[in-house]
Amino acid sequence: MQHSPGFLRLVADAQSRIHEITVQQLREHLFANPKLVLLDVREESEWAAGHAAQAQHLGKGILERDLETRYPDPDSEIVMYCGGGFRSALTCDAAQKMGHRQVHSLIGGYKALVAAGWEITR
Repeated sequence: MQHSPGFLRLVADAQSRIHEITVQQLREHLFANPKLVLLDVREESEWAAGHAAQAQHLGKGILERDLETRYPDPDSEIVMYCGGGFRSALTCDAAQKMGHRQVHSLIGGYKALVAAGWEITR
């Protein structure tokens, strides 16, 4: 997908403040913390087309509105993913600004999960 320069600047700015992890690191985090929340922040239509089997959904469009209600503990570990890792960088940045301290963005997003053979639910 071709992204606009302004969007890429926003993502780069967010990436300077957030923590990103790989699919392998996600596996390690899940093993160490079974309570970890794997959060799909894509659009509803993307979620419906396929998502990580253990993921929960909270789209980027309503994340700021619903994050504190769904995950009130600011120390909950949350790994966010989108299609390719850009929108999840933005949502991680927003979550951190809201007080969440253990949020990560998945490098490569859903595409990386599929490529790694992650269990997908459709």
